Amino acid sequence: MSELTNLIVDAHIHVWSPDFDRYPLALGFTPDDLWLPSFTPDDHFAYSHPFGKVRLNLVQMTWYGLDHRYILDLIASDPTTYTGTGIVPGVSDVSLADPGKTMYALSEGGIRAFRVRGGKTGRPTAFGRANRWLDYPGYEAMFKTGAEHNLALSFLMGLEDLPDLIRMCRRFPETPVILDHLCGVRIRDGVWPEHEIRALCRMARYPGVILKLGPFQALGDGKAPYLDLLPLIERVVDAFGPERIMWESDSGGPIAMQDPHTDFAASIALIREHADFLSASDKHQILVKTAEDFFFKY
Repeated sequence: MSELTNLIVDAHIHVWSPDFDRYPLALGFTPDDLWLPSFTPDDHFAYSHPFGKVRLNLVQMTWYGLDHRYILDLIASDPTTYTGTGIVPGVSDVSLADPGKTMYALSEGGIRAFRVRGGKTGRPTAFGRANRWLDYPGYEAMFKTGAEHNLALSFLMGLEDLPDLIRMCRRFPETPVILDHLCGVRIRDGVWPEHEIRALCRMARYPGVILKLGPFQALGDGKAPYLDLLPLIERVVDAFGPERIMWESDSGGPIAMQDPHTDFAASIALIREHADFLSASDKHQILVKTAEDFFFKY
């Protein structure tokens, strides 16, 4: 374990503060809407501390809307430990600042990726155009800005949303693209869906695409030590290569670990101790270097 102390990057966690005066919820949200009363980096460190001060990519919470003050303040307090994924709308019914310019402004505060929700993840497909849901000037501006400034678009989406993303990946091959949560691929009725795995792995042909590997508690039977996930991990690593895969816990997310103190360690152990098909350098790449190189070395 010592070789990973103070190195691991958790590429996806959600955080929000109990201080609603300093960090108010967006209009329409109440404390009853929150998954937990609060989830702060200290809550994460309470169970990740055996691995040192794990570095964190803080994903903006929906109930803060476009107000990024909480994660920006955390990043400013310790930019060697925190980075961020923000929210910039590519489509809106009201006049907002150019989304590309907003991305760049937020990147000045350490936010390196920007979440985009596909049609099957709670975001209405834009004006009914399911097959061209990214075909709007705002998304084009975001892809251009991503390419110009090495800022990622981080997609929360299902496999059915991929065709139009593929079109944009072809148009903007220099734009970093992150696929959150394996695009929803998981064991269904005890069986790995082969057609879904193939569709996900085909995204590896686009060199700007990076895959977030996790959360392990949501992909299979949800029980540590998560050994049922090893076949999927082997497939995606073989397709993308470890240099384009970053591990995520999704701590603070809607699907909680059964016991974070043991399950977080089990997630690390699945890669480090049970994935025998990975070399030592592969394991280091997935747990540390892929996310480190993108989020912390710019």
